[in-house]
Amino acid sequence: MKDKDQEATQMKTPQQHHHKAAEHHELAVKHHKEAAKRYESGDDKAAAHHALIAHGHTVQATEQEEEASKKYANRYSVEK
Repeated sequence: MKDKDQEATQMKTPQQHHHKAAEHHELAVKHHKEAAKRYESGDDKAAAHHALIAHGHTVQATEQEEEASKKYANRYSVEK
């Protein structure tokens, strides 16, 4: 399964990585807002759940940003 994921990543353009990163940032925002609402209402368990999901989306966004940066570096022969 990882081989297919790696192939898919290799096929993406830097712009596609940036779009994916933006999607993950938007999802992270959504879950951070929901976590805040749940904490305010006293539902700490649901709040922690949404906070964890938000963190996961932030990590995925960062990974997409890194892939875009690597591709730009390779394209323009920038030192890593």
